[in-house]
Amino acid sequence: MSRIGADIFMRLLTTVQRLAVVAACVCGGAAQAATPEDWPSFSEVYGLARSNLTGVSEADFNRMAVKGLLDELKPLVSVVTGDAPAATSPGAAKLSKTTVYDDAFGYFRVASVSAGLASELAAAYEKLSASNKLSGLVLDLRFADGEEYAEAAAAADRFQSKEKPLLSWAAETARSTPKSDAWRMPVTVLINRQTSSAAEALAAVLRQTEVALLIGTTTAGQASLFKEFPLANGQRLKIAAAPVKLGDGQSISGKGVSPDIQVNVNPEDERAYFADAFKLLAKAGAASASAAGPNLLAGASGTNRPPRRRINEAELVRMQREGIDPEAEGETVPGRAHGDANKPVVTDPVLARALDLLKGLAVVQKVRPL
Repeated sequence: MSRIGADIFMRLLTTVQRLAVVAACVCGGAAQAATPEDWPSFSEVYGLARSNLTGVSEADFNRMAVKGLLDELKPLVSVVTGDAPAATSPGAAKLSKTTVYDDAFGYFRVASVSAGLASELAAAYEKLSASNKLSGLVLDLRFADGEEYAEAAAAADRFQSKEKPLLSWAAETARSTPKSDAWRMPVTVLINRQTSSAAEALAAVLRQTEVALLIGTTTAGQASLFKEFPLANGQRLKIAAAPVKLGDGQSISGKGVSPDIQVNVNPEDERAYFADAFKLLAKAGAASASAAGPNLLAGASGTNRPPRRRINEAELVRMQREGIDPEAEGETVPGRAHGDANKPVVTDPVLARALDLLKGLAVVQKVRPL
């Protein structure tokens, strides 16, 4: 039995167990706790509960049973309503934003892991590196989706110098190609609960090949090959029919890809930061800073006052090397000259943590070259 099949089977058994408890209560018996060896059949429990329970309509009973089953099997099984989503237009941009932070760190925001992404990444990298000496990359996969697992492998291949298996699905296997111009600098990948499908696979393979650290929250858990089946009411049942595996043969978990560094942000705030990485939110303040870690958003508040000094890892290393006392410094933005104190500071907690990490690595590599 495949790993996904086993997960579905165990979740289904859990649902049956819950229905068995309901049936026992309805029948007035003190049921003995069921074990996996003696759980009753789903149809038997459903039939007894439906025949003996009063005050619940057929429609309500059906809704509760279906909802319970889908809740247990989420996100590997779901009901799809409305028209099938339109395929991504071949001409639509796969990268929705590219920029450079602090003159040294390339930022690529992926909208969809679909055909053409690897080529867009290569073109964007060439453009940014032509005018900037890049010391690290941020690949933002928050809110990204896509169904093209071959394209996820092609994008990951840009970072690989040797041939190795990257991803496999159904009867397909994607491998990296040997090259001398692979992107070798430090990489951070941003993920969240809306990172789904092929975007999850891209994040997972970059970590598995020791290219990147993942920062943010656990992904959606939909990195699988799905099939859709029509239902009598016009809706469709979407089922994860086959797993997507990493190069080492491990299936990507149906529970999602977990980050290496967890940074929890309120979903509403995360959307706002995603739209404007420099935004000062009235209610962000201490909660976001606490979730993201010490010094990440020190002093950020709901006012329009200039942000208080935020000392990151790279700045601390620089100060120690230069003999500077952090407490003696003024209320200027870290890492900038006093004349640039009004230059905006990234307040997006996830992106800020990624940039701090890359800055720290860049300074350490200068002091102690790898």
